[in-house]
Amino acid sequence: MDTQLFLGIFTNEDDVVNATRATNSAGYTIHDVYTPYAVHGLEKAMGLKPSRLTWACLAFAAAGLLLGVFAQFWIGSIDWPLNVGGKPFNSLPAYLPVIFELTVLIGGLGVVFTMLVRAKLYPGKAVWLPDAGVTNDRFVIALVQKDASFDSGAVRHLWEEFNLIEAKSLAEVPC
Repeated sequence: MDTQLFLGIFTNEDDVVNATRATNSAGYTIHDVYTPYAVHGLEKAMGLKPSRLTWACLAFAAAGLLLGVFAQFWIGSIDWPLNVGGKPFNSLPAYLPVIFELTVLIGGLGVVFTMLVRAKLYPGKAVWLPDAGVTNDRFVIALVQKDASFDSGAVRHLWEEFNLIEAKSLAEVPC
């Protein structure tokens, strides 16, 4: 689906954070903010909710823990019980390193794959940048132009307070 965006280009990270906060307070729909590096406080200025990836990590880690416990007990007690020095077949302290490693491994891999799927990052995806300088030294705020009532002049006036370099509208944007 193609979306029309209105872009504001800035050169300072403090300006883009303050402009994003003012834009969000004014009620405009922010599509995204593009930066060359992570900017502290930008997610709060955009009004984003906390990430749910921590819950995905917890779910995958719990699955790894259960897999480790089940596999160790099944292999050591049912499938291939070995009597080593008269120790019991289901000795939990001997299983803890494998259980821990599976918890960390499956939790880590699961959250990475979940993040890639959620962010729609896959091989062969076409790259789109709103401005060529966003990978070097530019910061870009992209607003969604929902309908004809969008007033680009008012947005431009709002952003000029925060040292706006350029404002432009993009008609055909793949999202």
